[in-house]
Amino acid sequence: MIEQLDENERADALDALGEWDFDDARDAITRRFIFPDFSAAFAFMTRVALLSEQQDHHPEWTNVWNRVDILLTTHDAGGLSERDVKLAHAIDKLID
Repeated sequence: MIEQLDENERADALDALGEWDFDDARDAITRRFIFPDFSAAFAFMTRVALLSEQQDHHPEWTNVWNRVDILLTTHDAGGLSERDVKLAHAIDKLID
């Protein structure tokens, strides 16, 4: 079973994920990514999709032209879990 992060674990995770914000209403982390154009945004989404498949954990996301908004939460855990944090770190490595 996947465990939801407790308050201290959540705070530590957010400190380590500087660009990600906490969505209290969804017990999730979110981040907006901006790219030069639609092609770059779509290429990023493709790379995220491949990572997500490897980790068997899939984001909620939206794309409008050069913007990609990602929300990560673990429905099976009822909120933020280590799976979300791991995927967020992997996503960040794609743009560093």
